[in-house]
Amino acid sequence: MHEPVHDVPAALLARLSPTCKVAVLTGAGISAASGVPTFRGSDGLWKNHPVQELATPEAFARQPAVVWEWYGWRRDLVREARPNSAHLALLELARRVARVGIITQNVDGLHQRHGLPHNADLVELHGSLWRVRCTRCGAEAVNLEPGPPPGVLPHCGCGGLQRPAIVWFGEPLSPSHVRAAGEWTAAADVLLVVGTSAVVQPAASLVQVAIEAGAAVVELNTETTPASRLADWVLAGPCQLTLPALVHAIDHHRGGPPR
Repeated sequence: MHEPVHDVPAALLARLSPTCKVAVLTGAGISAASGVPTFRGSDGLWKNHPVQELATPEAFARQPAVVWEWYGWRRDLVREARPNSAHLALLELARRVARVGIITQNVDGLHQRHGLPHNADLVELHGSLWRVRCTRCGAEAVNLEPGPPPGVLPHCGCGGLQRPAIVWFGEPLSPSHVRAAGEWTAAADVLLVVGTSAVVQPAASLVQVAIEAGAAVVELNTETTPASRLADWVLAGPCQLTLPALVHAIDHHRGGPPR
């Protein structure tokens, strides 16, 4: 593990000009400080069910009530979580550059909990805890309610069973989301890779998309990942520290925060 970053390179600050477009790829690490579990290692069980066996279409077909109970528990957990300083720093970053496109692998909705600036876009690659999709007609809807009581299954107006609108293991990502993520990355001047292992595809391939488009790549993470050797700069440390430090360095470089 690296020591937390103390100095932001001047060359990076020069790239982060008021006219630049910034793409941001975020993973589980950005939400860890908010208390959202990653479900890896010791967090990989729920009521003795391996979570990788619950988050599948086959599990939902076999035992939809159990899967919905798990997602209800996750909703309750995330509802109590709050965006941390890393989420808030990205909102501040948007005030200092021309455009920001946040491409997230997270489903917790913390990026938009406080709203997004007018010049920021959000692509939720893996879906959202707060949306449901009908298994019969395919209609999607926002659902901010707690999970259904144990044994109760939510249904669409057409009568079809609703499921969480989340990409489960073995399912493809939405082509429109993949296309939006690629377009945003290819058009960016800088790509920030924040709190992600950089091994899950197709998100991990966005680093190469950025490089081929001539963008600078900056990794912000506590661990070395496959993106580390490709990055122009690595700001090592927890992203709830390094992202605010980056924003502070931009202000220092420009002589003060935007008014």
